[in-house]
Amino acid sequence: MTDPYDFLLKWIIIGTSNCGKSCLLSRFVENKFKAGSAHTVGIEFGSKVVKIGNKAVKLQIWDSAGQERFRAVTRSYWRGAAGCLLVYDVTSRSSFTQLKGWLDDARALASPDVVVVLVGNKMDLEEYREVSFGEATEWANEEGLVHVETSALTGEGVEEAFLTGARSILSAIETGKIDPDRMGTGIQYGDLALLSHKSLSTEKRRGCCL
Repeated sequence: MTDPYDFLLKWIIIGTSNCGKSCLLSRFVENKFKAGSAHTVGIEFGSKVVKIGNKAVKLQIWDSAGQERFRAVTRSYWRGAAGCLLVYDVTSRSSFTQLKGWLDDARALASPDVVVVLVGNKMDLEEYREVSFGEATEWANEEGLVHVETSALTGEGVEEAFLTGARSILSAIETGKIDPDRMGTGIQYGDLALLSHKSLSTEKRRGCCL
C-alpha cells in the first residue's frame, strides 16, 4: 500500500553519463549506493513520499540516460516535469561545461515553471576535484538556479537536493505562482489534498444553510 500524499511532483534527473545520476536516485529512494552500476539504458524510475512542513509530497522521479544515442527517447519523459536535478561530476570539468545544453533542453521541454537544482555530485572525491564550489555557484546564480553538492556514496546532501527543489515548488503553489490544476505543471493533487478540498466544500455548504 502506498503512503498517502498531498501532492505528486514529476521530477527528472539529467546530466552527462558517469556523473552518478542513478546512484543519486538509488540513495534517495532506497538509501543504498549502487556500487559499480552500469550506464542507464533509456530511463530508470523511482518514487518516494517526503514530509515538507505539514504536507506529504510524493516525488515521481525519472532518471534519464546521458548518452547521446538515447536522446530522443529520454527527452520524451521530460515533458511537464515540475522539478529537475541538473547533475555534474565535481571531478569532471567536461560534465560541467556541458550543463548549459542540458539546461536549455530542460527549460524547453519541462513545465514552464520547472524548478532546477544544480547538483555537484562526488564531493567525497575532493582530491580529484576539477570544478570548485565557487565556480559552480557563480554559474548557478547567473542561470537562476540553486546549487548544492552531494555524495551518492556517503549520502551527504542527497536528500536536501531533492527537498530544496520540492520546497520551492510548494512555495510557488502556496503563493499562487503555480496552479496545480493547470495542464503541464507536472503537479497532481493527492488523496490527502482532495479530502481536504472536499472537507472545505462541505463546511462552506453548511455555512450557507445557517
